[in-house]
Amino acid sequence: MNGKKVLMDEAAMNRALTRIAHEIIEANKGANDLVLVGIETRGVPIAKVLASKIKEIEKSEVPVESINITFYRDDLEKKFEQPVMGERSFDADINNKGVILVDDVIFTGRTVRAAMDALMDNGRPSFIKLATLIDRGHRELPIRPDFVGKNIPTSRMEIVNVHLDVVDGENVVLLDSKSSII
Repeated sequence: MNGKKVLMDEAAMNRALTRIAHEIIEANKGANDLVLVGIETRGVPIAKVLASKIKEIEKSEVPVESINITFYRDDLEKKFEQPVMGERSFDADINNKGVILVDDVIFTGRTVRAAMDALMDNGRPSFIKLATLIDRGHRELPIRPDFVGKNIPTSRMEIVNVHLDVVDGENVVLLDSKSSII
């Protein structure tokens, strides 16, 4: 596999997401007044899976929204010539609702900070909690996920790639070193 290591296969991912769904329900004493917000790109399908699992468990629909944080990033000048605007309001009202922000991997915390800024432009939730499939450490900001599928200690020379069936054609989490990517 050219220096790639499988950290989670499809079954392990499914178990982790099922556990996260149960933890979200338990922490919020049910699924009422919750909205799941997936950070584009891979946070959105993960949020949809979590909503489906919550519906199976609680027999209650939880709205799923997506958020594009490109314009809110603090490293915009490093990656893009011009900001991508394309912002839209949510279909679901997040005012006075509990928002579970969903992403595939948390690393430095900068993506989550940008997502929280974008959320606040869409309303005022009663609380924001973070769910992530993988926590790889190396935080640069004081941000900690509330619901974690798996903690994976990594070096900065490694990359965690989450592949999702709807985006990549397979469900797997891979660890790769930067030196084998160059």
